Amino acid sequence: MIDGFAPDASLVARIAPSPNFGERREPLRPDCLILHYTGMPTAEGALALLTDPASQVSAHYLIRENGEIVQMVAEDKRAWHAGVGVWGGLSDLNSASIGVEIANPGHDGGSPPFPAPQIAATIALARDISARRAIRPERILAHSDIAPARKRDPGEAFPWGMLAQAGVGHWVTPAPIEGGSLYRHGEQGPPVRALQAMLALYGYGVELTGVYDAPTRAVVTAFQRHFRPVRVDGEADASTLATLKALLEALKSA
Repeated sequence: MIDGFAPDASLVARIAPSPNFGERREPLRPDCLILHYTGMPTAEGALALLTDPASQVSAHYLIRENGEIVQMVAEDKRAWHAGVGVWGGLSDLNSASIGVEIANPGHDGGSPPFPAPQIAATIALARDISARRAIRPERILAHSDIAPARKRDPGEAFPWGMLAQAGVGHWVTPAPIEGGSLYRHGEQGPPVRALQAMLALYGYGVELTGVYDAPTRAVVTAFQRHFRPVRVDGEADASTLATLKALLEALKSA
């Protein structure tokens, strides 16, 4: 039996303790927020999985479609939601993050829209956590940002622009799409390495090989899911590059 705990946020409607957590590894502290979709047909099924000791997965919060916020792991504990991933050179994202699961069947379920009450609750919770934990806007991430080759959530249907309008996350208006890909698969040279360097500077885990290879394409796809969602194809076109440059410039002036 897992003892209950006091909610970290006043927005929490109920506690459903998960046994799947550990201690954060020193000297790491939660300085980023990672958003997921559950990828399951129902919120109840997701909650059952996230609190099942056999599953070995968890998150700090689950947000149901009606906006109800359930806390499963105390924020000072290390939930098991990020898995293998990298951001800003750091690989133990579970120790450095707070994980929020948003009930939605995701890509395999047809990528239905996220209901308005659920998005409102996500915004409120993200603002609350960010204020208490001093989490910078550019550290509010998609699961796909930290694990581009493995994950797609919360997906291109997730309204990052709407969150940004409410003061959550880092965002610029995506550059309009014009023309096709700038690099063919397997193409190599300084321009490709420059693209990889910009993605790495923003935080993505990409090697500076100078080759537009499969791992680079996966990172570009993840970037598009978050920051240029109108077309997610892994092609490094002019819109993708311009949007990336604008985000980096915005960070300089932040």
